[in-house]
Amino acid sequence: MSHRLTFDVTRRALDSGAISVERVTSEFLNAVEEGKRLNAFLSVFQDRAMEQARAVDRKLAAGKGGALAGMVVALKDVLCMEGERTTCGSKMLENFVSLYDATAVARLRAADAVLIGKTNMDEFAMGSSTENSAFGPVRNPVDETRVPGGSSGGSCVAVAAGMAHAALGTDTGGSIRQPAAFCGVVGLKPTYGRVSRYGLVALSSSFDQIGPFANSVRDAARVLQVIAGHDDRDSTSATVPVPAYEAALTKEVRGKRIGLPVEAFGEGLAPDIRRAIDGCVELLRAGGAVISDVSLPHSPYNISAYYILMTAEASSNLARYDGARYGHRSEKARDLASMYTLSRSEGFGPETKRRIMLGTYVLSAGYYDAYYRKAQRVRRLIQNDFLEAFRNVDCLLMPTTPTTAFGSGEKIDDPLAMYLSDIYTVSANLAGIPAISVPCGRDGQGLPIGVQVLGPQFGEPAILNVADYLEQAN
Repeated sequence: MSHRLTFDVTRRALDSGAISVERVTSEFLNAVEEGKRLNAFLSVFQDRAMEQARAVDRKLAAGKGGALAGMVVALKDVLCMEGERTTCGSKMLENFVSLYDATAVARLRAADAVLIGKTNMDEFAMGSSTENSAFGPVRNPVDETRVPGGSSGGSCVAVAAGMAHAALGTDTGGSIRQPAAFCGVVGLKPTYGRVSRYGLVALSSSFDQIGPFANSVRDAARVLQVIAGHDDRDSTSATVPVPAYEAALTKEVRGKRIGLPVEAFGEGLAPDIRRAIDGCVELLRAGGAVISDVSLPHSPYNISAYYILMTAEASSNLARYDGARYGHRSEKARDLASMYTLSRSEGFGPETKRRIMLGTYVLSAGYYDAYYRKAQRVRRLIQNDFLEAFRNVDCLLMPTTPTTAFGSGEKIDDPLAMYLSDIYTVSANLAGIPAISVPCGRDGQGLPIGVQVLGPQFGEPAILNVADYLEQAN
């Protein structure tokens, strides 16, 4: 199985009759087995995937295959799939089996994608390295001594290591784009509300968004085309029409106005990444794009505002796991109070507990105004910065991460250092805008570098256009 197998290659082989969906699926399943040391998957749908593959072969033979017929897709284990475990990487939900499909999952199935398994992740999507899973850390296939990024590390590794054509992850503060940069694949966070969150186990309800990993911008656009669109079951789902995303991949950026946020190129950015981004700028300029500096003046407050608001929402969302309804219940409990305390103490890991406590603190009486309310006001200012910038440019270009993939265990005991790895990604979530990370080279150690393209709300065509151009040019 090719490390860089795109759906275009597979679809041509399927159309020519050189290969079947059953064989494609079997080869990916073999790759999953061969790559078990990477710990990317928490469950594999061996029999179910093969049965689905045979059904898709029959559809293709009848000329009725869907838009993703033959595409093998992995799912982050925070997305519900009927009859399968949804653990969220936590002991709390270790044995929870979903009764229904998330909307994004149902739409993939309806488009004849073959769903191969559930991927490992930071517990309840809380982390930037996929070292916080209750089921062990995920390893970066480029260098197994390094982290793959997080929290969607398993989904990213499934694509980067040739275990799937594409995968769904979730991005709350960079959890698709950061691992995409660390592992050298494409990672897309759509506009908030572009993809239904129905069936997504919530971390932070005003930030979470489902999006694809892929080995090409075109494949990411194809997946987004299928999963995007309004859903009556999600009250935050947008009613904005879904454009033809592949049509945006014109390989032409002449006249495109691209802004460089000056705040993103200061202290803390690794020199190799700066050089790679500068190279991207020159490629765009050579293609006729108009490059200019822009300012996002409230950028210094991104991390502070994000980690106040996200932990507050996490504290609220995770209050439901109390041992009473579903999830882990302590066998040591002797009364109601001890059931709550022991079930949560045993079920949650250290990082999840840390964020619950932080969130509970900022929402508590006496601190709500000082922290939570103030952070909401700062969020509005950050959104205004982007609105102002997009009056003058079509999209923004900036690094995805300040460094390339760091070593396993290097930051696990330093939460602040870990949180700062999200410094370039959280702003898109605070503003609710789309952003994509695309590979743009390697550093001196051979580690992948990602460049990030951000657009206005529902500006996915613009960022896909620029990302595709950079992908082809690099």
